[in-house]
Amino acid sequence: MTERSRDAAEMLRAARAGTPIAVLPEALRPTDQAGAYAIQHAGMAGVAIGGWKVGAPGPVAPCLCAPMPASGIQASPARIAGGRLRGVEAEVAFRLGADLPPRGTPYSRAEVIAALATAHPVIEVLEAAYADLKAVGPLDLLADRIAHGGFVYGEGVAAWQGLEFAAMTVTQRIGDPEIVRTGNPAGDMIRLVEWLANEGSVWAGGLRAGQIVTCGSWTGMSWAAAGARVSVDFSGLGAAQAVFAA
Repeated sequence: MTERSRDAAEMLRAARAGTPIAVLPEALRPTDQAGAYAIQHAGMAGVAIGGWKVGAPGPVAPCLCAPMPASGIQASPARIAGGRLRGVEAEVAFRLGADLPPRGTPYSRAEVIAALATAHPVIEVLEAAYADLKAVGPLDLLADRIAHGGFVYGEGVAAWQGLEFAAMTVTQRIGDPEIVRTGNPAGDMIRLVEWLANEGSVWAGGLRAGQIVTCGSWTGMSWAAAGARVSVDFSGLGAAQAVFAA
């Protein structure tokens, strides 16, 4: 961990807690994925990891990931503190029933599936250090934990291998407006978790039993203002609810 990555991580942390910034100073901005991940990792120093977010923009696109602090993970129904405008996304997540620590040979798909105890409907809360997410580049976003700000999970389904995720529909509501979508743009969610186990989480000691891995948005990001009530309902999987403090 370099002094540069530590300084960048501290600036992002302060911006999340106070006034958002436009972008990191040029001397601290990441210039490649390795630099972005170094900042991300520096920001997690001393922070317990409760889970991971992992995703890809398409079925064969490269994966990206970020750790999720344990302090921000809540069971549904949940109350989200603070009054800032935040983004929300409807997602499907898996809870680990067994450790997947780093090892010399990659984990197979079958081994990863065997380690996933339950599937959950979830709401990911997005909150960034930046004032305008559309004004920063992908490396800036990666350095800031891909805008992860909180996480609400619904009741788990143990018999998840029998679910047809490709045909599953999700209904997301923020107050009265409703969004209905089918499918995750990444396609095969197990591919994402397999990559995370073999590559993305290695720096943190791998994946651990009890952690939850969320696999990308089904709905895209929507904004939820203070006082908003948010719900997601996946056909065949279940629902999760959250209310944002006024």
